[in-house]
Amino acid sequence: MSGHSKWATIKHKKGAADAKRGKLFAKLIRQVEVAARNGGGDPDMNPTLRTMYQKARDSSVPLDTIERAIKRGTGELEGVNYEEVSYEGYAPHGVAVYIEALTDNRNRTGPEIKALFSKLGGSIAEPGAVAWQFERRGVVQVPGSAPEDDLMMAALDAGAEDVRKEGDRWAVVCEPAVLTDVRTAVEAAGFEVLSSDLTMLPTSLVELDSADVVKPILRLIDALDEHDDVQDVYANFDIPDGVLAELDA
Repeated sequence: MSGHSKWATIKHKKGAADAKRGKLFAKLIRQVEVAARNGGGDPDMNPTLRTMYQKARDSSVPLDTIERAIKRGTGELEGVNYEEVSYEGYAPHGVAVYIEALTDNRNRTGPEIKALFSKLGGSIAEPGAVAWQFERRGVVQVPGSAPEDDLMMAALDAGAEDVRKEGDRWAVVCEPAVLTDVRTAVEAAGFEVLSSDLTMLPTSLVELDSADVVKPILRLIDALDEHDDVQDVYANFDIPDGVLAELDA
């Protein structure tokens, strides 16, 4: 999964930029609100809300903002009724793309997503066409300076499946159901946790051999990610080190 790790590193950097301009905050707040609406406002009784709550806190969303989002979700405060919807498609060069969105009007969001694919050299696909190329997993991010053996021991004992190097950090991968347990165990072992989240990991990768091939794919993914209703964009491509260095330059 090393190639995907490089893409994950790009996303982490982009996420930091998003946070500075507030876009990431808006998406996280929406995720908290929907989680509370679907499963109740008590994080101890609602695992999805617990994950989204922690994700928002990891990104420094103010506590009172999160609490208001929970109250909108439970109906204590007036809010918008968002619907969870996913889209699937292909970027240039056959790269599979899976999109998760929260929208108050799927009749608006769907055509807009389709238009982005069409405009930027991709194509929208039928439901299920690419979803099978990804699997839902929990991922706990830890600084890369952490000793691998000690981290792996703490993580595997708590039910993690794997510990992988992703750029300048470790990714502890687990089943979604044990994400909170794994994070708690990693913290209890004395490791700093940078983030924990539910994600979609690709089961196979498309290797991209030049910057000219990568650039149009990133343009499409960035455009999708910028859409206000889109929460996450996942893709199954591999960027070799040499190409990544060329892009960074």
